[in-house]
Amino acid sequence: MTRIVRAWAAMSGERRLAAVAALALLVTMFFPWYGLQSLNRKTGAIYSHDINAFGDVSFVEAAIFLVAAGVVTMLIARAEERQFSLPGGDGTIVAVAGGWATLLIFYRVFDRPSGHGYPVGIEWGFFLAFVAAGSLAYAGWRMRHGERPAPPARRRPARGPEPQADPGERPYEAPPAGAGRHRADPETGETALIPVSAARSEQQRAEPVPAPPAPPRGAQARRPRFPPRPDEQPEQLSFEDPPPAER
Repeated sequence: MTRIVRAWAAMSGERRLAAVAALALLVTMFFPWYGLQSLNRKTGAIYSHDINAFGDVSFVEAAIFLVAAGVVTMLIARAEERQFSLPGGDGTIVAVAGGWATLLIFYRVFDRPSGHGYPVGIEWGFFLAFVAAGSLAYAGWRMRHGERPAPPARRRPARGPEPQADPGERPYEAPPAGAGRHRADPETGETALIPVSAARSEQQRAEPVPAPPAPPRGAQARRPRFPPRPDEQPEQLSFEDPPPAER
């Protein structure tokens, strides 16, 4: 009972109207729908009695019962915030269910139960069921107009052509496992494998650092190159050679 009270408090006005209409449709199925007549062969008197929707069950009564029970179950599940999707939304489903129940009840006017040769009348419970089914369709229409429309789908921005790779450029290939450079330890003589990344780091450290640019002319005196080039080296004298003559 507490579950039903909580579900009722969580419903909106349109959903409460649909729930009341569906419950009313279920209740009216227990009211008199048809009036039958029969003959008492002993006394010869004709007496009449009423039956409800379950007194002569057919496809029509079974379909109406399933429609009303299904709508009530769906509304309670929505009130409990259970996640499920229905085609067209809850309002469309309720409106279609109410319209289908109304059509079935109207069809039952022309396809009444068998009276065994006696006329079969329609009682007041039948008209109440017709009104309840119409109210259910109206409640579904109200729900459909009260529902929030789904947000429009946004178009993704057009993407430009993807850059094409240069046919002359060689794609990068990862080095195979175990690739590297072998280096011998000068002390122990053992050979060790240096990974490619470490070998590249050593190669970068071994590369000479470019010399800074020369200062502009006149800023400072040009230093002599050390060591001098072979053609710039002075002549070396030995003790056996005589000293050069003075000019």
